[in-house]
Amino acid sequence: MEAFYKTHEYLLTHTEGTVRRDLMDEIDWNNRLIGIKGTRGVGKTTFLIQYAQERFRNDRSCLYVNLNNLYFQGKSLTAFAEEFIRRGGKVLLIDQVFKIPNWSHQLRECYDRFPQLKMVFTGTSVMRLKEENPELNGIAKPYNLRGFSFREYLNLKTGNNFRSYTLEEILTNHEQIARTILPKVSPNAFFQNYLHHGFYPFFLEKRNFSENLLKTMNAMMEVDILIVQQIELKYLAKIKKLLYLLAVNGPQAPNVSKLAEAIQTSRATVMNYIKYLADARLINMVYNPGDSFPKKPAKIMLHNTNLVYSIYPVKVNDQDVLETFLANALWKDHTVNKGGKGLSFLVDEKIQMRICTEGTRIKHSPDVYYIMHRRELGRENQIPLWLFGFLY
Repeated sequence: MEAFYKTHEYLLTHTEGTVRRDLMDEIDWNNRLIGIKGTRGVGKTTFLIQYAQERFRNDRSCLYVNLNNLYFQGKSLTAFAEEFIRRGGKVLLIDQVFKIPNWSHQLRECYDRFPQLKMVFTGTSVMRLKEENPELNGIAKPYNLRGFSFREYLNLKTGNNFRSYTLEEILTNHEQIARTILPKVSPNAFFQNYLHHGFYPFFLEKRNFSENLLKTMNAMMEVDILIVQQIELKYLAKIKKLLYLLAVNGPQAPNVSKLAEAIQTSRATVMNYIKYLADARLINMVYNPGDSFPKKPAKIMLHNTNLVYSIYPVKVNDQDVLETFLANALWKDHTVNKGGKGLSFLVDEKIQMRICTEGTRIKHSPDVYYIMHRRELGRENQIPLWLFGFLY
C-alpha cells in the first residue's frame, strides 16, 4: 500500500495541469461512484490528479491507483479498497478500470460493501456503462472528458481566460461576443494550428505530435476496442484497414458492400466495426434526420481535425476539415444531422448551417446560418467559424 501512496505523492508533485477543464466544476462530486469516460490521450489521468491536487493535497484519505499495475492481477479491487479504508481512506481515484476482469462487478461490490467510500474511475470511451453494465445503472454517474476546445487551446496559448458560450448565445449574440474577444487576441492567428494539433493535450509534450497521435490511435484500436469489445486479435488488421479506408474516402456515405469486400468480412461486421470506431472517438457517424444506428449513416467523418492531418495528410481537403471541426464542436451538447441540399448540417433538427470558405458566394436565406471561415467578426446570420470553438 505504501508504494501506491508514494506514486500518488509523486504524481501530485510532478503533474502540471496546464488547463483547468470546465468538467471539474460540472461534476457533482457528492456522488459516491463517478465515471470519467473519454478517448485515449485527452487527459483523463491528469484530470484525476488535478482533482486530488485541488481537494486532497497532503491528505492520505485520497489515493490514486492505476489498475494497469500488475498488482491487481493478484489482488481484487474489493480487497484493496478494504485495506485502504482501514488506513483511513475515503476517496479512491481509479485509473483504467477496464484493465481488470469483471471490473463493473468489483465496483458494484465496493459500492455495496463500503458506503463510506467514494470512487472516481476512468475508462475508455468505448465503454458503454448503461447498456453493457446494468449492475452499475442508477449508481454510477458518467461524465465525458473531451479533447481541448479551441477556446481552451486559445486560453493556453495566450494566457487569457475566455469563458464558454451556449449555442443559443452564439447564434443570437455572436457580434457582441466576438467584440469582447477580438481586442485581446486574433483567433484566426491560432485557428489553423489548433486544427492541426490542438485537440489532444499531448501536443504540449516535446515529441513529434503526429507520431504520438498515430501511436495513440493504434492503442485505441489495439487495446480499447479489442479488450472492451472482446474481439480476437486476428481481426485487428481489418479494423485498422477500415479506419484507413474511411479516412481516405473523406466525409461521405459509406459503401458498405465495397468496404466489406475490401476487408474481407460481412456487411453486418463492417457496420459493427464502424460503431466501435465511433465509440472510440475515431470517427463520427452523421445521419439523416430521424435515422440512427444500425442504419447506414448518411456521412462518416473523422472525429476531430487532428486525425485528418495524421491519418492521410496528402489528401487534406479544407472543406472537409472545417466541417469536421464544426461537427465535433457541436457534438458535445447537440444533435448533428446531415443538412439538406446546399447545407452542411441540421442541428437539433431545426437549425440549418452552411460552412462557407473564403470567396464563397452566398445566396442569402434568413433560415440558414452561414458559418464563415477566416471571418473574425460576423454580422446578422453570418457567424465566424472560430467562435463555435467556444461551445465548451
